[in-house]
Amino acid sequence: MNATDTRTITDWHAHVYFDTVTRDAAWQLRQVIEARFATELQSGALRLGRFHERPVGPHPMWSFQLGFGADLLTPMLAWLALNHGALDVFMHPNTGDALVDHRDSAVWIGRSHALVLDRLIA
Repeated sequence: MNATDTRTITDWHAHVYFDTVTRDAAWQLRQVIEARFATELQSGALRLGRFHERPVGPHPMWSFQLGFGADLLTPMLAWLALNHGALDVFMHPNTGDALVDHRDSAVWIGRSHALVLDRLIA
């Protein structure tokens, strides 16, 4: 398979970015996500990551992560696009090539931020 074949995508991540000023808004959005997508969380179709109050990996801001498969891509993208408020969301596929996934194949909701890509180079 080549890199343009969507079958290389194992799942998707959405990272909701926040800082000290927007921390409470991010926590509130996380709680809304837990309530709105309770069925998906219970079934394992949606995974809710830790609430990182520090930059992690290539992410330049504090964040929390959502993990989901292709079946939730459209619903999550649409819901986050309309409900992210003042928070920025970075979404990317996972194909096994983290650098390409984060650098070349990402979708931004809200403002984009410069990632720390050297953390993805092995």
